[in-house]
Amino acid sequence: MQKFDSIRPFYDSEVNEALCSSLNHPMMKAMMNFTFPETEEEVWKDQLSKTHSIRDFQINFVYQSIKKILENSSDGLTTSGFETLEPNTSYLFISNHRDIILDTSLLNVSLFDHGLVMTASAIGDNLVKKDFVLKLSKLNRNFLVQRGLTPRELLQSSKLMSEYICHLVSKENRSVWIAQREGRTKDGNDATHQGVLKMLGMASEEKEVTDYFRKLKIVPVSISYEYDPTDALKMPQLLANAKDEVYIKDKNEDFVTLLSGIIGQKKRIHIHVGAVIDKELDAIKADNDNTNKKIQALANVIDDSILQHYKLWPTNFIAYDILNNTKQFSHLYTSDEKQLFQRRFEMRIDTDNDTLREGFLAMYANPVVNKMKYQNAE
Repeated sequence: MQKFDSIRPFYDSEVNEALCSSLNHPMMKAMMNFTFPETEEEVWKDQLSKTHSIRDFQINFVYQSIKKILENSSDGLTTSGFETLEPNTSYLFISNHRDIILDTSLLNVSLFDHGLVMTASAIGDNLVKKDFVLKLSKLNRNFLVQRGLTPRELLQSSKLMSEYICHLVSKENRSVWIAQREGRTKDGNDATHQGVLKMLGMASEEKEVTDYFRKLKIVPVSISYEYDPTDALKMPQLLANAKDEVYIKDKNEDFVTLLSGIIGQKKRIHIHVGAVIDKELDAIKADNDNTNKKIQALANVIDDSILQHYKLWPTNFIAYDILNNTKQFSHLYTSDEKQLFQRRFEMRIDTDNDTLREGFLAMYANPVVNKMKYQNAE
């Protein structure tokens, strides 16, 4: 399977060497000291040097790290829908995307806790420029999405990734996580990009693309954080977009965002996994006569699941009411919760700047707007 070498995570046969070469890296020490504060350095180094598989690394180290992150920077993780999934079965999880590392890590913690197959997860190669971060991502079963390509290179890259995802799900019985669109949602509007579905369909050998999508066992995922720890960091890009300017990231911006997501306060977090998209594909196949229409219809089905099952928090209702100068949802939050949100809001951005003010509030308010299209937001 050498064709996937440029994007795949480590094979188990490569894990021990990668870990042994990273034992003395400052970031590995920081990660282990954070996760196991009571443990002597020699002890965790010894354990790492005896680790020979991604699963062992994930369960014995990464899982513990994520639990520690939840303990230190959240009020806990709740889940729903996992009981509908089958053990020893691979799925393609298509998820809304809020945080670079935590979205996938929290899904894998939840899958492990429910005795289900954990995922290989897509990550942009722009996020793993540093050698250690690349190594760590490959140890955590991430595969690379290549960014900044020419149209011709993008076509080749998309085909390779499509084939790799197909290989993982159908040949290795490995679940896969992929975001519903490129990059994290900056404005709270979660929508599936048709380009992602077209990429997935490239590996199809079926005459009918909906039959191929059924084989992938697509499961929509909704993840919501009461507080987005990177909310203020998303504002410069929104400001540039409002001015019709091209946004250029600072050199270390992705790394700062990654770190902020891990250590920043999130309060409560909820993950819902939807039902496998199956019968809906029959209707899509019957109702649409060309592939583009079928892909659009599938994107709509995924969006409906993600938005309907998105967990709304007091912060979402508070932001909606402030933004719209209303008290429509005041029965769903306390004055203390509103005061806390306003204090955070005023500390993190320049509230005199209307674009920043509205952008920050809309990020939290838009999930309410989107959910109201389906039902009473309560």
